[in-house]
Amino acid sequence: MTDQPSPNPVKNRSFKLLAAGIAGVAVIAAAVYGIGTLTGNAGGPPECRPAVALAKKIAPLATGEVAAVNVAKSPLKLPALTFQNRDGEPVKLADFHGRTVLLNLWATWCVPCRREMPTLDKLEGEMGGPDFQVVAVNIDTRNLQHPKDFLKQIGVKHLTFYADPSAEMFQQLKDIGRAFGMPTTMLVDPNGCEIGTIAGPADWASNDAIKLIKAVIGKG
Repeated sequence: MTDQPSPNPVKNRSFKLLAAGIAGVAVIAAAVYGIGTLTGNAGGPPECRPAVALAKKIAPLATGEVAAVNVAKSPLKLPALTFQNRDGEPVKLADFHGRTVLLNLWATWCVPCRREMPTLDKLEGEMGGPDFQVVAVNIDTRNLQHPKDFLKQIGVKHLTFYADPSAEMFQQLKDIGRAFGMPTTMLVDPNGCEIGTIAGPADWASNDAIKLIKAVIGKG
């Protein structure tokens, strides 16, 4: 009777570590990029599926001045984002439930942000209401009066001032692969789900932007 070779404990241990490493990478990728959930729901949050259907519908309107808008391809629920109002009182993204939001992260040290801000103000002035709001959140971490003074200097009339001096919002969106630089802007549906994201500035007062927003809120 031929003896069977004894297992190599070093080889077996290496194989187990490799398998565990591959599994770990898969879990991290799923968590960061929204590929699935640990419960095996590869379709994503059910409440976000209408946002993906809407994104597909409005995709042809992401042209011209808003051509850089990347519409959602899979359901994504935004994290529980928290920031503050002019008086330092806490505000949650969830407070805007039932309303489509154009969420914009900006800073006074960001030159494209400064140029973009008047267009966001005009968009809010024209389209803001019970169905839609521009929520521009400043992430300056020093001299918190500076962004308020800047908005006053450029004549902003329609935007409500919001701030996140910890810049935690940017990190939260970065963690899900939705923030790479400044400005970062996301179209968020009334359930807090991604419709589209744009990295970089856009002319939000343009006809292209107005047509896009009208289509999103069903007024196109």
